[in-house]
Amino acid sequence: MISRLTASLDFHAQTLSLRAERQRVIAGNIANADTPGYQARDFDFAAALRAATGSAGTGDGIARKVMGTPGSRPDPVLRYAVPSQTNLDSNSVDMDRERAAFADNAVKYESTLRFINGSVRTMLDAMKSHNQA
Repeated sequence: MISRLTASLDFHAQTLSLRAERQRVIAGNIANADTPGYQARDFDFAAALRAATGSAGTGDGIARKVMGTPGSRPDPVLRYAVPSQTNLDSNSVDMDRERAAFADNAVKYESTLRFINGSVRTMLDAMKSHNQA
């Protein structure tokens, strides 16, 4: 039972780490919106999460970790974003796309925190005696 709870919390911890890393990448893109020649970067979150949890098609992937020690910074494969239109200064940052991605990632980060909070609350409630209500 403890291993299932640990695996669930490890999965959510990996998700939070990757969400934080993606937020950092998107913030870097926004910060360099006026830098001539800057190429926007991003990564495929789903692929990075599969790689982080080792679940590239296996059913027990949540329990396996391939990213090293807990708390280590994730290292997803960064790719260059495809520009929607060309700029004279060769900058590929699309502020509308970056703002939308930033907001979407922030909402998903918050939802992961809520999942963790709910899991911990459920565990604490399960550990309480029926007389401690």
